[in-house]
Amino acid sequence: MLGSMLEEFQRMNKRQFFYQVLSFGMIVSSALMIWKGLMVVTGSESPIVVVLSGSMEPAFHRGDLLFLTNPTDEPIRVGEIVVFKIEGRDIPIVHRVLKVHEKENGTTKFLTKGDNNRVDDRGLYAPGQLWLTPRDVVGRAKGFLPYVGMVTIMMNEYPKLKYAVLACLGLYVLIHRE
Repeated sequence: MLGSMLEEFQRMNKRQFFYQVLSFGMIVSSALMIWKGLMVVTGSESPIVVVLSGSMEPAFHRGDLLFLTNPTDEPIRVGEIVVFKIEGRDIPIVHRVLKVHEKENGTTKFLTKGDNNRVDDRGLYAPGQLWLTPRDVVGRAKGFLPYVGMVTIMMNEYPKLKYAVLACLGLYVLIHRE
């Protein structure tokens, strides 16, 4: 199979090759435009996230794909599932709001906890941080697809798999003539 793909690639002239490269570029740029459009519509810097741990079971399982919105005009309420980022950490956390403190001056602070965890998240927060603020929130869960994100988890846990899949897709786009 690989030999026939290489033969077809060698038979391709320069014009066909550049056409395939251009098609690949259009696919990538379309995906980026869709992502940016989702960011604008949802108000979230990351409108889709994958649950990476079992801390929210039974509500969400590892590998579930969450759809987020981040309406800044709606207050955060107890029981809502939020995705937040901690200063100094790259990976966002998906947990439920446990307590909310609203002050008279309009500021809001809240505490989170994973449904499957025994204690609240203060141990996960940055050193000296006891509460989260709305600016820590990446988004609020509005829907999910079960286990669809397992593909992402597998590719992150096995980087060679990710590179193999990307190489196959790139080769397919370059060689496929339709």
